[in-house]
Amino acid sequence: MVRIASFNVENLFARPKAMDLNDWDEGEPILDAYREVNEIMQQANYTPARKDRMLALLEQLDIYYRNAHGALRRRDTQDPQWAWLRKNRGSFDREPQDTTMGMEIIANGRADWIGWVELAKEPVNEISTRMTARVIREINADILCLVEAEDRPSLVRFNAELLNGQYSQVLLVDGNDERGIDLGILVADGFSIQSIKTNVYARDAEGEIFSRDCPQYEVRTPNGTVVHMLLNHFKSQSGGGGDKRARQAAEVRRIVEGLVAANKHVVVLGDFNEGPHAGATQAVNLAALYTNPSPLIDCYSLPAFDTGPRPGTFDSCGLSNRLDYIFLSQSLGPKFQGGEVFRKGLWGTRKTRPTDWETYPEMQNGNQAASDHSAVRIDLDI
Repeated sequence: MVRIASFNVENLFARPKAMDLNDWDEGEPILDAYREVNEIMQQANYTPARKDRMLALLEQLDIYYRNAHGALRRRDTQDPQWAWLRKNRGSFDREPQDTTMGMEIIANGRADWIGWVELAKEPVNEISTRMTARVIREINADILCLVEAEDRPSLVRFNAELLNGQYSQVLLVDGNDERGIDLGILVADGFSIQSIKTNVYARDAEGEIFSRDCPQYEVRTPNGTVVHMLLNHFKSQSGGGGDKRARQAAEVRRIVEGLVAANKHVVVLGDFNEGPHAGATQAVNLAALYTNPSPLIDCYSLPAFDTGPRPGTFDSCGLSNRLDYIFLSQSLGPKFQGGEVFRKGLWGTRKTRPTDWETYPEMQNGNQAASDHSAVRIDLDI
């Protein structure tokens, strides 16, 4: 029996401050400002309008502030509220000695300096990290996909220090997201990763497809069966994102069809960031994974899969919050033995302890939860 699971852990040890707020309406504008200012900084020519916009964005990010004279000045701190301005080579800005005068951007384009804006991070709550480890130990997967892991060294450290070396191979390929929310895979003793393929460069007519990546791992089980694992973290619902998720689903479908045509076993899993509308069984923008007919089987459609008292996996776990999925190629359908949504580490945005599902008693509030996502696991007779 092989157990496969997916879990969005929301970082293991450190997380950008703007992503660790209870109110998403507060953090989203900061992340938008971060993305925009870095995009402008990559431009070959800093026009006056671009310089004005960068000044405004750097103020929004609290890298600059207004003093008593109303002048924009550089904030001198070792613990920034939201972000750092990193400058490695050349000159980007100038702070006049006269405190009544504001900051000036003196670089005239990308060629004049080397630098960027980097999001400030803070440690994840220690209890939360321990609860994350507890969930992983309890679901006891042989092949585990972790969503929003910050980097491979963090995964290796987490496996060694909190999982007591439960996994023999730990890998993570950096994706397209600069915030340290990547996709990692951990496999148990007796399992081996045979090959790795990244899809960070996948493009369509609209441009870049994957917000993070859709890394492909070829995993061999102890009895020699090979499964091709496709790990995913689709575009968030911030600003809608439906069209982007539809493009990502279409590309995953294309990859799967190629593997299935070559008679490969395939598992597609992760956080797809969209659930079905009320009364529906499929998320609208994930249609490419279901139709015509699909080479994939959604774990939620299988009778032996137990969703528990709620249909979703995120926060309150309503149907529209069914964000985390495991899809199987048709070849693995007869091998399916069961599965479940595992919610013991989930608290969500509510103030009081959830009553619809069991939670770990050590958790006293949402900040101590393992994640705002549930884990999802399945068992296959392979």
